[in-house]
Amino acid sequence: MQFSVCLVWLVTAVVAVRTQSTQGILDLVKRRLPDHVDIFEFRLTGNETFPISTAIRDINDEYTISSTPEGKILVEGNSAIALASGLHRYLADTVHVDIFWFIGSRLDTEPSNLPPLDQPISGSSIVPWRYHFNTVTFSYTSAFWTWEDWELELDWLALRGVNLPLAWVGQEKILVEAFRELGFNDAEINTYLSGPAFQAWNRFGNIQGSWGGDLPMEWIDDQFELQKNITKRMVDLGMTPVLPCFTGFIPMAITRVLPNATVVNGSAWNGFSTQYTNVTFLEPVDPAFEKLQISFISKQAEALGNITHFYTLDQYNENDPFSNSTDYLSGVSNNTMKSLKVADPDAIWLMQGWLFYSSSTFWTGPNVEAYLGGVSDNSDMLVLDLYSESQPQWNNARVKSYYGKPWIWCQLHDYGGNMGLYGQILNVTINPIEALANASSGSLVGFGLTMEGQEGNEIMYDLLLDQAWSESPIDTEAYFYNWVTRRYSGNGPIPSDLYTAWDMMRTTVYNNTNVTTQAVSKSVFELSPNITAILGRTGHHATAVTYDPSTLTDAWHLMYSATTSNPSLWDNPAFQYDMVDVTRQVFSNNFNVVYSSLISAYKYPSGSTNSTIATLSQNLTSLLSTLDSVLLTNPSFSLSTWINAARSQTDNTTLQSFYEYNARNQITLWGPNGEINDYASKSWGGLVSGYYIPRWEIFGQYLTEVPFVNYNATVLSKRLLDFEEGWQNGTSVQKVGVQENLKSILGDIM
Repeated sequence: MQFSVCLVWLVTAVVAVRTQSTQGILDLVKRRLPDHVDIFEFRLTGNETFPISTAIRDINDEYTISSTPEGKILVEGNSAIALASGLHRYLADTVHVDIFWFIGSRLDTEPSNLPPLDQPISGSSIVPWRYHFNTVTFSYTSAFWTWEDWELELDWLALRGVNLPLAWVGQEKILVEAFRELGFNDAEINTYLSGPAFQAWNRFGNIQGSWGGDLPMEWIDDQFELQKNITKRMVDLGMTPVLPCFTGFIPMAITRVLPNATVVNGSAWNGFSTQYTNVTFLEPVDPAFEKLQISFISKQAEALGNITHFYTLDQYNENDPFSNSTDYLSGVSNNTMKSLKVADPDAIWLMQGWLFYSSSTFWTGPNVEAYLGGVSDNSDMLVLDLYSESQPQWNNARVKSYYGKPWIWCQLHDYGGNMGLYGQILNVTINPIEALANASSGSLVGFGLTMEGQEGNEIMYDLLLDQAWSESPIDTEAYFYNWVTRRYSGNGPIPSDLYTAWDMMRTTVYNNTNVTTQAVSKSVFELSPNITAILGRTGHHATAVTYDPSTLTDAWHLMYSATTSNPSLWDNPAFQYDMVDVTRQVFSNNFNVVYSSLISAYKYPSGSTNSTIATLSQNLTSLLSTLDSVLLTNPSFSLSTWINAARSQTDNTTLQSFYEYNARNQITLWGPNGEINDYASKSWGGLVSGYYIPRWEIFGQYLTEVPFVNYNATVLSKRLLDFEEGWQNGTSVQKVGVQENLKSILGDIM
């Protein structure tokens, strides 16, 4: 073990700086603009190396774009990621093309001759770090991603200037090796690790074990090979990855391996039984903690290279500490930091600040100060203010700008991959600029995206990342106009109706100022049917509509009418996606109206009959059936895409069924017994027809059988659960891919 310590000290001392290269950006151009490789020239300015060993960088990224006498587009910058940002600025603002989630790269819609620049264009970031990813995004969104999916994501990140991405994929490989080295057997490790769609919460110490089967080594090995590709590409593109380390969570069999180990049990989480929660925590004061830290970080460095000094480490995410003693809390963080420094002398501890919001009762001012104060050197820690746009903690009297620790202003925005149209354009443009100017937030060093699920509303994430390059709040009217221009590029002139529709959404859908509703909403029809407490919800299960639904309907009609003047829009993948997405939201809003009519007729009959209830119930399911047809026109809105991605991870049919069960369970029951039921629900074709419609049919049938005075929610829930549990074990998706033509379906609806 002493040799491992020396090895890590040696290699980290050498890589306090990284040599920069333009090759990664050139390779990006080859991937996305193969016909124009020779027209671009990239040049690094200043030093060829840059520091990666401090959270408080005082160097902002800068670029300049110009045309050379030889007719080339020259991009100069002080870092590789500055070059990527400059390239994006030219492509987005001058050529009007871009790369998008779901839709893919639209950079190939550029003209055959790229336009020269009359005057150079310069840009500079206003913060040194631009961060991306929430730990749970790796389960809600990218659990079953392929390398092709990751390539698109990483190019998207690079072009938008992200230089500090989280890289969680495949960490179980290193963890297994470290646990084996300590003396755990594979059976003990298997009962600790969680399934593919739930690994994030195992990494957080919220859950342990897996329902439906054990995590196979085949998955662990394959994911780590993927991680090697991901981290190499991150480095090639000029990013500094944030890597995992040992957090302290450990199999309960630690008491067999080390009978005298100092361990405690974490708190219960979200109603899970003790079989799956109360995760064992090895106290950092125990010598085994440091041994595991050294083992983990040295093995990871050997496999991936010495590519970073940033380590993600969250010990109390929705998991209260064993003691509220300030001495205990400072001791935990102090010894945790010591273990990191022994393993890597330049280590920087990155943690999510979510705990100070979600567990605010525990995290009093003294407790926050004690835990953060255990890390004596402020530059050794970097905190993500995870929910800055709605619930900023940095300016909370308890948190006090994290007591001098560097921190990043983040937009959370989306829980569980919920799909409602939603945004807070004022909060993500004005607030971060005000925070940067605030004297008490002098340790603000970055802006970041920390959505739980990367689902839709892409413009809101572009907006914040672009705000990181503007000293004043972005003019959202001009921004939306330019974004629409490049989003629908490649299919002729863009009709004015499209610009008008998006501007209507800018001032309504994307301009929520209601402080009680702070995140993306989900559709009511995705929730387990009930006669109360479904409409107008706020919080994690938000269903509240924060704008006049008729405004969105008007925008929807304008988008459709745009195809009259430019029919080729029907062939534009961005337009196809957006028409499905807006249609989905319009139908979701209409469902609320029909549902309200049904409940009103049920609660206050005044002449209503069972026939009336049956008819209104049929109206609900008919609306959902039509929506299902719309959703199935686009693979991005299809259950089959999610399920097929899970099954394609292996050729082993037994494992395929296990992965599919994981995929199905996450988006429905979320737990073996519905512990977080419908939290990660999705408006997907196939899921609407195969899961939501049957639930509403069960609900409607119950209402016709039982009068309101005899309504029993427990009886209804049991009927629904019987169906839901059966659906989890399905092994095929009936409708795969595009089923019908979007144009013809909408033609019948409009």
